[in-house]
Amino acid sequence: MKATIVALLAAASLSAASYDIADILTASTAADTRAKDWKPGDGLALEVSGMDWTADGKLALSIRKGEVWVLDGVLDPKPNKVSYKLFASGLHEPLGLLRDGKDLLVTQRTETTRLRDTNGDGVADEYLTAGAGWNVSGAYHGYAYGPKRDGLGQLWVTLNVDMGDHADNKAPWRGWGGILGKDGKFIPMAAGMRSPCGLGTNLAGDMFCVDQQGTWIPTTPIYHLRKGAFFLNPEGIASEKLPESPLKLSAKIPEKRPYPEALKALPEMRPPAVWMPYNKMGRSGTDLATCDAGGKFGPFDGQMFVAEFTDAKISRVFMEKVDGEYQGACFPFVGGFASGIVRLSFAPDGSLMVGMTSRGWSSLGTKAYGLQRLRYNGTVPFAIKEMKAKSDGFELVFTKPVDVVRAGDVASYRMTNTTLFYSGAYGSDEIQSAPNAIVSAKVATDGLSVRLKVDGLRELYIHELHADGLRSVGGEALDHADAYYTLNRIPKN
Repeated sequence: MKATIVALLAAASLSAASYDIADILTASTAADTRAKDWKPGDGLALEVSGMDWTADGKLALSIRKGEVWVLDGVLDPKPNKVSYKLFASGLHEPLGLLRDGKDLLVTQRTETTRLRDTNGDGVADEYLTAGAGWNVSGAYHGYAYGPKRDGLGQLWVTLNVDMGDHADNKAPWRGWGGILGKDGKFIPMAAGMRSPCGLGTNLAGDMFCVDQQGTWIPTTPIYHLRKGAFFLNPEGIASEKLPESPLKLSAKIPEKRPYPEALKALPEMRPPAVWMPYNKMGRSGTDLATCDAGGKFGPFDGQMFVAEFTDAKISRVFMEKVDGEYQGACFPFVGGFASGIVRLSFAPDGSLMVGMTSRGWSSLGTKAYGLQRLRYNGTVPFAIKEMKAKSDGFELVFTKPVDVVRAGDVASYRMTNTTLFYSGAYGSDEIQSAPNAIVSAKVATDGLSVRLKVDGLRELYIHELHADGLRSVGGEALDHADAYYTLNRIPKN
């Protein structure tokens, strides 16, 4: 089966010279079709809501209208002969897709469904319930996301809190994340999420989730999902009273307090691994993907890339574990995509597939939906590769050797720390901001790192770094001179 692709993508601008955005779909296809025999209702609205790769290297996509398509030819150097085959239809707003052997798993509002092609004709002929057990109320925002598999082989699903008409957050597991048992039953693990749209593991196999700013969520957080954790949004916490709940809150929700105080007042509340400051890093995170491309995507293996809906861009995240708690820094990366990004998936060739749909919401992209590919072109960027916490400051690791004189000058850096207000309001301004004096900057002999001694470190605060004065040995300015480190724990050394 072939499909005409309507309303496709235009060229996009980049914020870095090391990566190229390529359109998988070409605008000329739609233009030619419209000129001949196009009529309203024709074509495929490629509103990407899930992505994974089949065993034979094809790209499977779920789309918001309830279908799964399999695309062939997307990895060709010039993908102008992409073919499209409808694999499944009739699903209820699927928002995640995962290959499982020869089958595809897709999570729709009511369940996780196993799609099987038993006769090998390329079309699913069995739709089997693979997971269920959460409430479906009919509320507009009653979404379900996933599944994604962690390092133990467990399948995770996350559930949006209900909003608006027909909302029922007292019914089971709204705003929770959990795993699917062997019998497919939903096993709740963590609570306190609002719109936990994006799931993914790090290279260690731990599961993470990106949520979105809103009620009780001061700005975009990235959570480390684990059993018994409560994060931020209590709107679905009524499910803690059910016998299957892995947690019971030991105190009331500490509303209207600076976030560090609220965290200390509620023992079950776990901090996000990373906060992504509003506007500075984006407004609505939607997905994350960890790079394991063996250098094919540049010098960032092991790091996460986070999709941003409203600003139609991708950010980069470095994480480390300190005293058993994940924390780390987020960095700007690449912007200028064609629509609001919903899904990311690294391809077998090391490129990053970017699936999009504006879904009628506000996005800086100019198109309603589409599919693009981000590829590393071999030009090593000059960037802060890693930002590591130390007992008396931070260590910056670079992708290229720095100019030693500039890097050793404390005037090349500025730092402040800030926190957020925890309440039921929609988002939060930054509060309690204070400067951090850069006391010294010691450059490594190879020029690839610098140790900053910093006064005034504060646990559970976001530390905002600006390194505008740095240059590489070759005189390049940093691609992005800004970084935002979530300091959950100050290391002992």
